[in-house]
Amino acid sequence: QVQLVESGGGLVQPGGSLRLSCAASGMRFSLNVMGWYRQAPGEQRDLVARITPSGNTNYAASVKGRFAISTDNAKNTLYLQMNSLKPEDTAVYYCNTDPYYAPWGQGTQVTVSS
Repeated sequence: QVQLVESGGGLVQPGGSLRLSCAASGMRFSLNVMGWYRQAPGEQRDLVARITPSGNTNYAASVKGRFAISTDNAKNTLYLQMNSLKPEDTAVYYCNTDPYYAPWGQGTQVTVSS
């Protein structure tokens, strides 16, 4: 049974930074393409960053240059470093495989507001 648990969200001012974490049971990140997704109110859930087992990364145009995805395989933890945050980054953030197949976690709320 795969379980994903996201954490690290919060309220931050524009221009600030946050680091999100994703812990998994029943899945090894080192064997999967992993992604961070986000869903704003009234919008669909979109992939914003992905990382392959070999460490190659891809980003949505809206976050490229500001967000960085990484993994700690020893801890089986996925991270998303978010810098220069903007109000439009406000959303619930989720981790999952790409394409997603695991049950969704509860997500972590990121709110960017002054």
